[in-house]
Amino acid sequence: MVDIAQNLAAVRARIATAASDAARDPDSVALVAVSKTQPPGSIIAALKAGQTVFGENRLQEAAEKWPALKAAFPGARLHLIGPLQRNKARRAVELCDAIETVDSPRLARTLARLMEETGRRPDCYIQANTGEEPQKAGVLPQETDGFIGLCRDELGLPVKGLMCIPPQDEEPSLHFALLAQIAHRNDLSGLSMGMSGDYETAIAFGATLVRVGTAIFGPRQLRPET
Repeated sequence: MVDIAQNLAAVRARIATAASDAARDPDSVALVAVSKTQPPGSIIAALKAGQTVFGENRLQEAAEKWPALKAAFPGARLHLIGPLQRNKARRAVELCDAIETVDSPRLARTLARLMEETGRRPDCYIQANTGEEPQKAGVLPQETDGFIGLCRDELGLPVKGLMCIPPQDEEPSLHFALLAQIAHRNDLSGLSMGMSGDYETAIAFGATLVRVGTAIFGPRQLRPET
């Protein structure tokens, strides 16, 4: 049996140590518990242990689990950390408190329109494809400045920062450093970077959000394809 409360305590302790080692306030780093494929019971265990911010990859799965969870735990915050299709953007705006994967002008314009229509303004993070991987979503590094300007200045989206997922076979610190540089020159304070295997490194490079799943919940629960 996975002891979620114990795992959470251990991750929080490691976040605090990493922040202190980097001469940062541990409270400047928020933990996003990645609950994709996890059943509601596991999420409730984390909520009861004091965790408030969660990340889901698939909007369909989030829509199945989170309305009831939010009703029971009003302080919970949901981040979408997986790709968002424009035809599902309305549901994302209605359900999520942050969308960390804004990655195209068409999606940005759709989100701006829906936020105006609904009155809900979830935080937005621009996903940068720091590894320039053709199979991965995200804005190319050389295009991020212009895209940030479009989202923040022209469309008025509530852009809080940037997000990246480094290539698996490359040193993550290089990508964390690049993301931090882009954020700094665009006056953005939010950096969503670092996962279970490298979040302490990400904190050293300025991460304000770290996305941790298996270190909290254990191995992912397999879901049937739909």
